[in-house]
Amino acid sequence: MNLQKLFTMQKELDAFIEKTQGIDFDVFREKTLALLVELGELANETRCFKFWSKKGPSADSVILEEFVDSVHFLLSLGIMKGYNTLSTWPTDQREDSLTELFLQAQKGIIDFSLAPTLVNYEEVWKCYGAIAKALHFEEESIINAYISKNEKNYERQRTGY
Repeated sequence: MNLQKLFTMQKELDAFIEKTQGIDFDVFREKTLALLVELGELANETRCFKFWSKKGPSADSVILEEFVDSVHFLLSLGIMKGYNTLSTWPTDQREDSLTELFLQAQKGIIDFSLAPTLVNYEEVWKCYGAIAKALHFEEESIINAYISKNEKNYERQRTGY
């Protein structure tokens, strides 16, 4: 998946939010925590770790929206560290359970927050790619959901969210 269009859209949204909210300080740590929270919300909607419950996962549309919420913050963090030149979504061949993939993603995010290197950033993308594959999300549906949520985020800023 080509990430350049998404990086461009995210950079514009970030600038709009910073202007609208009057942000004039480094929000790297806040965005990192936001990414971890969004990852948790995504895991919660999949219910993959809820061994004590017979209730199934949320609808695919709900899970996809949570997924792209994470992608917004992942892109934003990359922009902050100058990694928005990444052209394609880094992937690998990992195939673990969703629970394991979520744990790997959480570790990757924390590692990136402590040492924001390109290698650590790409590792987070690899985890998200594996999660997308496990959830059977296709490239086109991820892009369309990202664009839709991006528009919703602009609207939220305009209406005082």
